[in-house]
Amino acid sequence: MQPISAFLLNLTPSRHRRDPSTGPRHRRDPSAGPRPAWLLSALALAASAASAQAQVATPTVVITGNPLGRSALAQPASVLSGDGLVLRRASTLGETLDGLPGVASTYFGPNASRPVVRGLDGDRVRLLDNGGVSTDASNLSFDHALGTDPLVAERLEVLRGPTALLYGGNATGGVVNSIDNRIPRAPVAGFGGRAEVRAGGAASERAGGLVLDGGSGSLAWHADAYGRSTDDLRVPRHVPVAEGEALAPTERVRNSASRDHGGAAGASWVGSQGYLGLSVDTLRKRYGVTSEEDVSIRMDRDRVALAGEWRAPTGLLRQAMLRASHTDYQHVEFEGSEVGTTFKSKGRELRAEFRHAPWAGVEGVFGLQAESLDFSALGAEAFVPGTRTRSQAAFVIEEFRAGPLALTAGARIERACVASEGDLPDAEEPRFGGPRERRFTPKSASLAATWPLASGWQLSASAGHTERAPAYYELYADGLHIATAAYERGDPDLPTESSRHVEAGLAWKQGAHQLAVNLFQTRFSRYIALDATGAVVEVPGEGAEDARQVPEYAFSAVRARLRGVEVDGRFRLVERPWVLDVTGGVDRVRGNNLSSGEPLPRLAPLRLRAGLAWQRDGLNAALTLRHAARQTRVPAVDRATAGHTQLDLSASGRLPALAQGALWFVKLNNATNELAYSASTIETLRDLVPLPGRSLAAGVQLRF
Repeated sequence: MQPISAFLLNLTPSRHRRDPSTGPRHRRDPSAGPRPAWLLSALALAASAASAQAQVATPTVVITGNPLGRSALAQPASVLSGDGLVLRRASTLGETLDGLPGVASTYFGPNASRPVVRGLDGDRVRLLDNGGVSTDASNLSFDHALGTDPLVAERLEVLRGPTALLYGGNATGGVVNSIDNRIPRAPVAGFGGRAEVRAGGAASERAGGLVLDGGSGSLAWHADAYGRSTDDLRVPRHVPVAEGEALAPTERVRNSASRDHGGAAGASWVGSQGYLGLSVDTLRKRYGVTSEEDVSIRMDRDRVALAGEWRAPTGLLRQAMLRASHTDYQHVEFEGSEVGTTFKSKGRELRAEFRHAPWAGVEGVFGLQAESLDFSALGAEAFVPGTRTRSQAAFVIEEFRAGPLALTAGARIERACVASEGDLPDAEEPRFGGPRERRFTPKSASLAATWPLASGWQLSASAGHTERAPAYYELYADGLHIATAAYERGDPDLPTESSRHVEAGLAWKQGAHQLAVNLFQTRFSRYIALDATGAVVEVPGEGAEDARQVPEYAFSAVRARLRGVEVDGRFRLVERPWVLDVTGGVDRVRGNNLSSGEPLPRLAPLRLRAGLAWQRDGLNAALTLRHAARQTRVPAVDRATAGHTQLDLSASGRLPALAQGALWFVKLNNATNELAYSASTIETLRDLVPLPGRSLAAGVQLRF
């Protein structure tokens, strides 16, 4: 272990200049005016931060990753719910969470945006629906949208850092859980719900949702419906670059409009010792792919979920929980009006958890989990064969308390089989070979501790080992990936991905004041990376003149390390006659491919957030400054991303005369219309999708 001083030194931005040839190629139209440099000086107001848009106090119990229901977690977590979630809500899950401590977004435009947690994305961040697996194809390609829409979510929970014991090796980076009441877990007397409408924003969003909950006696039911429509995203005037060629200056992101709708119905039997319920939900989404002018996607997702819980006040077994789901996912890519490629996934999950009574000061949870995924892709972009993935796991988590000290230890073992169907019998261009399969036995273990100190302080620490079976595309990909403009090759002989992590945290809360600091490091002995080989592959087109050459990328296991720091704080300046809080935070993750000596790709730079939040008589106002430093730590195949500073303003309040009260809000985002790009966007698309420009949005949520 390195000394803390050396650890922090390695996190500071490098002052060394890069070769100008590796600098950014972002082109700003001179008519757009100078950058608002005066904003940079305002960042000195805060050295720690959280978005001021989330004004609701975080609930004391984090459901995700906390099977014992304790109020304290050794693992850092963020929760969005209530008014805070309404104010942060965006059209995608990634944009909604972007800016939380340690959380960024892949940002492939306003329709496809997956969360990045501590520099890890894809199959290293587990996405859940009410604690169950969320099945879609967003892990396969950056241009694939998530199958989860945040419009009707009641609560979003983010766990930062490995959560493999409960959710498997796919949670090496963390977990994002979207929670709703589609399967009611508590009795409902009478009838209630909420309705929400919102309009505006950089994409001229028109959206609305309706949630209804009711019940009588032991029966509780739920229904919801929602819809959204957007135009092409408005951005500051810039010169987009596609395939190395500058296009005409524009203030729009091409082909980024969308429309989607969905809904769900569910019901439960609820008794004094538990519940048992069933829900069905559906999502239909149509959106453009910003990397191609004439490509659009039609996505359909249907899911059936079963959940139940039984509780006993006495006996050896105190609680049993069961969860099962079946998901049918399909999206069809159109080139104009012609069908290009069809992706299909069928996912199933069965999970059982059991909580035993305390014994000799030890209390814990053990469980079993089984998952299956059948994937197929047919068409021009089918760079992965049809595959079948099966996994079974057993896990145990035990907690020992000695006075204020809480020690948590656990282990998980899995069996995974990933099989390729190979080339179809009538394949015109055989690429995948014959059928084959790989079997893996990932094992994970961890130890964590929390220790409450005096005056509201709490110390936490954790260490662990995590293994992940390679995903089907990491093993069997072989073809041109249009979204990345590269020829990708999997490696059927890849081993399990293996990492070790350590983390230390210090938190303080006293009245309205709170502060949290976390230091972490994850070291991979085998990190499955997609790196350029240096070779060039010629890809044929419809005619000889349409052939083109693209770089070859291959999946391989390398040594890697990620380390970072997260600081999050809120302090009350004025208590009466009105409330004024200052909020702030900083996060930084630094990743290196230790085998090649280069930085890991698509990492968010040093980020600072500072804000003021004012409240009086039900009225709220907030000002937030968000600064991202210039990202120069990039591999040779990437390039630097310019830094940026954005100013957001918001106001909200309640109309108590309407039923149980209505929350209204107005938001002015990127008030200075700063041209900005995300360093976590894939390099081949970054110049096409700047972050949203100045936009005004408003909405109302009515509860009844």
